[in-house]
Amino acid sequence: MKKRLTEAEFAQATRDLPVSPQTLEIARGVLVEGKRQASFVTAFGITKGAVSQAVTRVWQAYEDRVGVPTGYERVTAVLPAFQASIVKKWAAAAKKRETEK
Repeated sequence: MKKRLTEAEFAQATRDLPVSPQTLEIARGVLVEGKRQASFVTAFGITKGAVSQAVTRVWQAYEDRVGVPTGYERVTAVLPAFQASIVKKWAAAAKKRETEK
């Protein structure tokens, strides 16, 4: 699955995000404009890892800030395996409800 954002989603995800203008340019190019990551390796003379990190940082901000439906909350927890399996079932059911809307 290709990760893509609209300009509005990108703006919302990056608002107040402490990253460099270069990171924003790379992430916008890949996530909004659909450019290949490899083109930024050449353009900026940086590593593939650095480009990937820029894109990942903004995508993670999107998921944390924007990608959570209203009325839902993202949580992270360390649980015993049996409890984790229950939470995963809840998450799957919630995702199914959201996609059926």
